[in-house]
Amino acid sequence: MAKAPAPKKAAPRRKPAASKSATPATPERERPAEPKRWEADKDELLEYYRQMLLIRRFEEKAGQLYGLGLIGGFCHLYIGQEAVAIGLQSALDGDLDSVITGYRDHGHMLAYGLDPKEIMAELTGRAAGNAGGKGGSMHMFSVEKRFYGGHGIVGAQVSLGTGLAFAHKYREDGGLCLAYFGDGAANQGQVYESFNMASLWKLPIIFVIENNQYAMGTSVNRSSAEEQMFKRGESFRIPGLQVNGMDVLDVRGAAEVAIEWVRGGKGPIILELKTYRYRGHSMSDPAKYRSREEVQSVREKSDPIEGIKKDLDKAGVSEDELKAIDKEIKGVVGEAADFAESSPEPEPEELYTDVLVEQY
Repeated sequence: MAKAPAPKKAAPRRKPAASKSATPATPERERPAEPKRWEADKDELLEYYRQMLLIRRFEEKAGQLYGLGLIGGFCHLYIGQEAVAIGLQSALDGDLDSVITGYRDHGHMLAYGLDPKEIMAELTGRAAGNAGGKGGSMHMFSVEKRFYGGHGIVGAQVSLGTGLAFAHKYREDGGLCLAYFGDGAANQGQVYESFNMASLWKLPIIFVIENNQYAMGTSVNRSSAEEQMFKRGESFRIPGLQVNGMDVLDVRGAAEVAIEWVRGGKGPIILELKTYRYRGHSMSDPAKYRSREEVQSVREKSDPIEGIKKDLDKAGVSEDELKAIDKEIKGVVGEAADFAESSPEPEPEELYTDVLVEQY
């Protein structure tokens, strides 16, 4: 009986050829420099402190007025996130640049130099408000200051901001747009359509993701497959930087890098600001999705206002000087509240104005 043929031995596997060079591959494209913490002098530090404190005290007063029924609808407070708006907007050119954000907008308006009296009047629906009492908390607006809202539709401001950036480029006015949105809005489809257009046309826009960790009420690690928000523009060739949004000097340093990138004609950039809101999503949110201990821990370790006090101390600013500023700011906010409460509401006829551009 014939023997079965012996099985063939498998050919030996070849080892991959050794790399001829150990030199790391060069990046495919240019990337912005790593930001450095801003070196501020004493006067600059005091101004940052004053502005952040103004937002903090203003928002605390807004919360009180909401509780008294003087502010209607929704009211989203910015307490805890003050370093973001102040650090970024202090670096802008107020005569050229535009700002747009979502409905947590009081702090951004104050950071861009709008009168606290007008903002408080708008919050309370008074005719003296910057939108005539029609915008309220969520839809503030100031063409004069190039502040384009205040938008209640989650993520809508990103596309509108891209349009503002297109206008800056089309007019060749040298301006840029700062478009804020949150970690919740970062999952909206229109955001990525905007990224694509902004990158294709190299629009002068800084996309700012205010990552306060919880969107409306769900933590970012439960709602986002990619938690590192600054990477969200990679597939559109938009570089991103992650920044400590609880330190106004870290934010200011990042603003410098981002503005240099955008004004240099290199197109959009993403800044992810890791921040935290101390209150609920809105005044109607009890925030039961996180513990009091967690909030208190952030307040004790990372509060932006307490943090800058350390730099002020090194600059030789005394505790008495800070107390004087606090007293001054409380006076400004108190006057704003009194002004709002004593201002008249809009006339009934105002319901029919500003609805259409023209009459038809």
